[in-house]
Amino acid sequence: MSDSVATAYATAEDVALRLGRALTVAETDRVTVLLQDAAVLIDTVAPKATDEAKQIVSCRMVLRTVDTGEGVPIGATQGTQSALGYSQSWTVGTGGATGELYLSRADRRLLGLGNAIGSYSPVEELAGPEEQVVTL
Repeated sequence: MSDSVATAYATAEDVALRLGRALTVAETDRVTVLLQDAAVLIDTVAPKATDEAKQIVSCRMVLRTVDTGEGVPIGATQGTQSALGYSQSWTVGTGGATGELYLSRADRRLLGLGNAIGSYSPVEELAGPEEQVVTL
């Protein structure tokens, strides 16, 4: 087992500022680990993204897993509340589920993914710039 720990692109303080409240000690510990997990996920899909984009996306990913304290899950696309009948339901977007680290469509755009029309071949990086040929 490796002792290396992923370098996070954001801190628990960055998440707390975006959340709008202080984190408890337990939340700080959890957020710190989730930020490391987010860094691994981001580096897997977008290693060439800017550090600023990686920081923003890391915070967004972690915020979706942390309770907002307002009763509405971050990432919810629809919601229903009732009174006296004690009913409450939320629909979370198709990008993932509340409590799960995932990249939303907006996150992918921030990282520079999915903006090009067409296809990409990983073999293109093996050829030098003078050897690349574009065909239509």
